[in-house]
Amino acid sequence: MSHRPRVRAPELAGRGWLNTDGPLTLSNLRGRFLLLDFWTFCCVNCLHVLDELRPLEAAYAEELVVVGVHSPKFAHEADPDALAAAVERYGVHHPVLDDPELVTWQAYTARAWPTLVLVDPEGYVVAQYAGEGHAHAIEALLADLVPEHRERGTLQPAGSPYVAPVVEPTDLRFPAKAVALPDGHLLVADAGHDEVVELDAEGAVVRRTGGFREPNGLCLLPPGVAAEVGYDVVVADTVGHRLAGLELATGAVRTLAGDGHQWMSGDGTARLSSPWDVTWWRERVWVAMAGIHQLWTLDPRTGVVEVAAGTANEGLLDGPAGEAWFAQTSGLAPDGDRLWLADSETSSLRWIGADGSVGTAVGSGLFDFGFRDGPADQALLQHPLGVTVLGDGSVAVCDTYNGAVRRFDPATATLTTLATGLAEPSGAVLDPADPGVLVVVESAAHRLARVPLGAVATVDGFAHSTQRPVTDVAAELELVVTFEPPPGQKVDDRFGPPSQLVVESTPPGLLREGSGRGTALTRTLVLDPHAGDGVLHVAARAASCDADGGEGAACRMHQQDWGVPVRVVAGAPAELVLPLGGAG
Repeated sequence: MSHRPRVRAPELAGRGWLNTDGPLTLSNLRGRFLLLDFWTFCCVNCLHVLDELRPLEAAYAEELVVVGVHSPKFAHEADPDALAAAVERYGVHHPVLDDPELVTWQAYTARAWPTLVLVDPEGYVVAQYAGEGHAHAIEALLADLVPEHRERGTLQPAGSPYVAPVVEPTDLRFPAKAVALPDGHLLVADAGHDEVVELDAEGAVVRRTGGFREPNGLCLLPPGVAAEVGYDVVVADTVGHRLAGLELATGAVRTLAGDGHQWMSGDGTARLSSPWDVTWWRERVWVAMAGIHQLWTLDPRTGVVEVAAGTANEGLLDGPAGEAWFAQTSGLAPDGDRLWLADSETSSLRWIGADGSVGTAVGSGLFDFGFRDGPADQALLQHPLGVTVLGDGSVAVCDTYNGAVRRFDPATATLTTLATGLAEPSGAVLDPADPGVLVVVESAAHRLARVPLGAVATVDGFAHSTQRPVTDVAAELELVVTFEPPPGQKVDDRFGPPSQLVVESTPPGLLREGSGRGTALTRTLVLDPHAGDGVLHVAARAASCDADGGEGAACRMHQQDWGVPVRVVAGAPAELVLPLGGAG
């Protein structure tokens, strides 16, 4: 736990504001609590936090102002039009500060997406949390602090500065993926309308099926399996944290897995976390479980759900399925003995083989991306969300944040570009009427586009690394992850050690000592001063439970991953503090 000195909150500075009539300053907001949500719209953990905060915003509508501070990771996220679309897409109902240069991010010493900072009515920082799962802690703090400030006269409730944007109606709204039906129609996951929509060959709406929450992936079951289980399509109901079965003839929808609540550590497979895509491979439905960086499977005949690959650590690490690291896998496409994956946060095209081995075709890690054709070891993508296997065995990649469709040829291990100028393409399917055409889901344009497979586009190309401040550190470094249970809770050690810390590095040689997994939230690291700049990958979690205990006690898991760019410098600080959560 880190006890902060009583410090003034820095001013809010950036390029501009969304969802409000004008610039907001700390003096505008004086007299109310201010919760700053540092987020970036590529990050599924940030999207989880948006949903976590909604009940809190409603409960303290007069006493609390939430302000999203958008601090982009990818180049595309710094585009103001892309940010405006994302604010609408994800239903952000509070003011958003556009901070493309990370000015406010640095002023508040944020180190991770997401980070939450609570400021009191007098303008002092009172708490900081990294990661998701902290809404209950902030609610507990407010339950203590609101009466205190009301009694002191420093709390002055007022209306919200939120102003809703104008939205033009469209048939599709932020569609995500599409599959072809046997009759030549297309089925589209219409995430912005919370529907699955059937379109005829001319693109006209045939029917809409509701009851979803931002569905993204669709899997058409083989006819024999569909007849056996009584539904035709598996839907990845992303924000609903479930897999749903859709019967095309009747429009009936049933829940196959998940209970609508987000998976947290210790939940087993009873709950899911943002399933993003689904496909049929090796007699199972494979699930891109983007929220926890894993691949799962569902056997529709038995209903059994299992983890198939990934440790839940975020990153790019190949090897056996049980040891591999993924990063927000968002697209799946089967091809014989290989399942192709679009691993969005590492801007990579990857695969898992029938033997369970995981490999990478294009991409190198969490912070490197770009737009470059050529040999696989030099080619670059930017946050791809979709993959489609083509008739010749090559793979079309919806290179979402580059606005392009790329083509990877496994035979030559080269990447080329089919089309550019698309608005966040997120999925694609071969045209049922013309196998020489790819129907691309152009998500941010709210439509489907057709791309000839014979097309070739020339790109100027660029390479980029996520630009975040590099932290100078000593070669022998004490890593401290701070955590304090929320008010009314205590550390939960009933079932063993209440915390876990995993530390790795890129490059691996940066860490001479201190890598691996342990239960203490402090660790001594020895870094190689000759390894150059690198990134410390830190994953921490801690459990807390109601202090009173007893039957029905509420228990919580607090967790976060950090990627901290570091540089070993003689005389630099010998301690690195990362706040998992706590009041200051």
